[in-house]
Amino acid sequence: MSIGITGPERKSPGRNAVVGLIVTGIFAGICLIILAIVGDLLVDWMWFSAVGYSQVFWTTIGAKAGVFSVVFVATAVILWANARLALFLVRRQRGWLPPGFDWKLAATATPPDLFEFIRDRLPWPLTIAGSAGLLALLVAWGEVGNWSVILQFLYQMPYGAHDPLFDKDIGFYLFSLPGYIAIKNWAMLTLFMSALFAGLIYWLHGAIEYQAQRQSISPTAIAHGSALLGLFFAVKALSYVLDRYLLLYGNNGVVVGAGYTDIHVGLPVLWLLVGLSSIAAFAACANARVRTYRLPAAAIVLLFGGAFLLSGVIPGLFQRFYVSPNELEWERPYIERNIKLTREAYNLDRIAAKPFPAEQNLTFKTLEANKATIENIRLWDWQPLSDTYAQLQEIRTYYKLRDLDVDRYWLGSTYQSVMLSARELKSSLLPPNAQTWVNLHVLFTHGNGAVMSPVTQKSGEGLPLLYLRDIPPVADGGPEIREPRIYYGQEKSEYVIVKGTTPEFDYPKGKENVYAAYGGSGGISLRGMLRRLIFAHHFNDVNLLLSDYVTDDSRIMIRRNIRERVHMIAPFLSLDHDPYLVISEGRMFWMQDAYTTSEYFPSAQPAPDLNLNYIRNSVKIVIDAYNGTVDFYLIDPEDPIAATYQRIFPGLFKPFAVMPPDLQKHIRYPEDLFLIQAQLYQTYHMEAADVFYNREDLWQFPRQPTSDGGAAPMVPYYIIMRLPGEAQAEFFIMIPMVPSRRDNMIAWLAARCDAPDYGKLIVYEFPKEKLVYGPFQIEARIHQNTEISQQISLWNQMGSRVIRGNLLVIPIENSILYISPLYLRAEQGHLPELKRVIAAYGEHVVMKETLAEALSALFIETNASPTSPSTATEMPRASPAESGAQEALDRYNRAMELLRSGDWGGFGKEIDAMRDLLEKMSRQSAGH
Repeated sequence: MSIGITGPERKSPGRNAVVGLIVTGIFAGICLIILAIVGDLLVDWMWFSAVGYSQVFWTTIGAKAGVFSVVFVATAVILWANARLALFLVRRQRGWLPPGFDWKLAATATPPDLFEFIRDRLPWPLTIAGSAGLLALLVAWGEVGNWSVILQFLYQMPYGAHDPLFDKDIGFYLFSLPGYIAIKNWAMLTLFMSALFAGLIYWLHGAIEYQAQRQSISPTAIAHGSALLGLFFAVKALSYVLDRYLLLYGNNGVVVGAGYTDIHVGLPVLWLLVGLSSIAAFAACANARVRTYRLPAAAIVLLFGGAFLLSGVIPGLFQRFYVSPNELEWERPYIERNIKLTREAYNLDRIAAKPFPAEQNLTFKTLEANKATIENIRLWDWQPLSDTYAQLQEIRTYYKLRDLDVDRYWLGSTYQSVMLSARELKSSLLPPNAQTWVNLHVLFTHGNGAVMSPVTQKSGEGLPLLYLRDIPPVADGGPEIREPRIYYGQEKSEYVIVKGTTPEFDYPKGKENVYAAYGGSGGISLRGMLRRLIFAHHFNDVNLLLSDYVTDDSRIMIRRNIRERVHMIAPFLSLDHDPYLVISEGRMFWMQDAYTTSEYFPSAQPAPDLNLNYIRNSVKIVIDAYNGTVDFYLIDPEDPIAATYQRIFPGLFKPFAVMPPDLQKHIRYPEDLFLIQAQLYQTYHMEAADVFYNREDLWQFPRQPTSDGGAAPMVPYYIIMRLPGEAQAEFFIMIPMVPSRRDNMIAWLAARCDAPDYGKLIVYEFPKEKLVYGPFQIEARIHQNTEISQQISLWNQMGSRVIRGNLLVIPIENSILYISPLYLRAEQGHLPELKRVIAAYGEHVVMKETLAEALSALFIETNASPTSPSTATEMPRASPAESGAQEALDRYNRAMELLRSGDWGGFGKEIDAMRDLLEKMSRQSAGH
């Protein structure tokens, strides 16, 4: 007998657990979907907040959201309205469904063909709304990239000067014109998509037929298409209005900008096309009532045929048969306009031109007066020194001395040019079996210290003298580093976790390792499970949730590459290719030059191989290598683009005056900007239209030999030197110039890097009637020197490889000195040694072990009389009498001692005295 249980049914615990798991799973799935949508946005928000630029984040997000929303709504409404209008018109024409239509009966009837099914049974209102929304979504997503263009349009600052053709402030071209072009392009795209969308509906409903035997368009479709075509012609008329301003960016091979044909034919033609477009627009709109396909076809043929004839054929014929035969006469004012505006766009008009006599009167007294220049001639090239640093100072395989920088420091009482490199950690260089999650993200987190050496000095073995070396950094003549850890640098690196439960690897020490804990403010807090969940999802790394090394006190460092870091904050700035390391007050910083650029400066020559025709180095950026803080300093408040962004992002830029004074000493004129200016100045130093047109005085960079036996253009280089007439040596970037298709030197261009003259450019021009050897000609003389070529051949045959360093042009007073280092490397080795220095001056070329010895030999030879021996080593042996020979030898020995002690003045006096003695002895010998 069974006993029934009355009352509510009891549920087993197992079922409750299953239901709970299902609910939990659904909730987790919803959370993951939400995270997938907003996870990246949350990571960006936390990162921007951590680096102190949340206002930039919200302004950027707001601008992107605004552009997206406006474009999405406008596009969706236009597409939806046109599609619904097409559906309404075609349904009204067909009567749509007959009264009493039975959907149930239709569903059981014989299945219709595909067109009938789509036409009669598709839920068209919902389909149209969904399709319009999807297309609008794609268009809006594509237009989000114009957020910066729209913000500049809304917050633009005036330039303060007008273009000579339309008399508009240049700010209109920099800010307004790109905005108008973006709006015009969107309108064209939207109208085109509307026509396709509406046409598809008409075609599916039979209002448009295109078959082999029959092509027809219903009057309703013609009316709708005519209205859309009228709107297209109206936008085209506005496009032709904008095209008037685009004449300022043309290039007919002679003039960049609007030339004679553009102004006297092109402008009237564009106004005529505006009129034709307006007529075509009215004709198309009128056809909405007439409803014939002939009128729109005639309007299309009239407009586009007229455009081809008026804007293509006629200007070409006018240019060929009227302008070209007298091109210089007609184009002269427009060439002058192009020269003026190009020089303004690149600040070439601020280059001060000075004469350089290129004299041959250097003496030891002159060298003593320019001791700072001599002691800072760079003898270490990037590649040999990089190889030497790697062999001597990378310490472990996972450290990388990635990049060499040239800078200057006051070391003691001496202003010195140095080369330095940060010792960064590259975790991918760990052994494969050591690349565990803990090692990559928790233990091996940072690099350590830097290597520094003077640009001129070397050890007895031909290796660089290291002012900074080893781990932890040892300062031996260089600046002290009290915080050597590098968490942010130039290497591409993974995220790392600091302030975890285990200390981080700091540096190797013998057979043991030294560990340390991070004590800075860098990174993003991982407090709370939600943050860890967000980052775990972002990096697709569940270890962030499971690892016991991660606590609420931990911080995660992401975007540790400094260029990526800067670009994330300010993507509208263009970055110089070479950020450089600065050691200041015991800490390490990266300094990054940033540019504001535009391709819309009127009548300006575009930069070679770059999409810009205006550039300013308006911003200096400093990144803390330990904490990752990023500070933007506005150094050129007159730049209208930078001023516009300052209005957009009020908290982004700091005044340059608040940059720490010691960091201000290390700003330098950026190489990329200088290279662009130098390339353009090769042509645009010619200000006379006749000379410019004939390219009579075109310059180019000197050639220098390459390791494969070819030749490549010389690149700019940094140097400490004293300009003619200046009281002290300064830090410069410079490049020599030679005439086009010639190798003799014609000028050299330099940009000053030190306050208070930072940013001033000077070009020193040589007399055109005087031959001054260029670098390639000096290289030829070096190869023709029997002693040098024989020595190089001998080394190459003895199991060593000779590496020729770059030839440097060194201006001293009003003369030019040439210096080139020579390195030796074992055939199977990777440790280049600086073994010789080649020096050239005038007709003379020498090669010695040190720079001091090379200059000594060079100027003894240069200053010797015609009857004197030609080298320093021959002079003592040329004595006609034993007493005179001994005195000459004593003078020579004292001179060498003074030279080794760096006393160029005393050295010169002894050499002059020795020369006088030898000349006297020579006269006596000739008298006998």
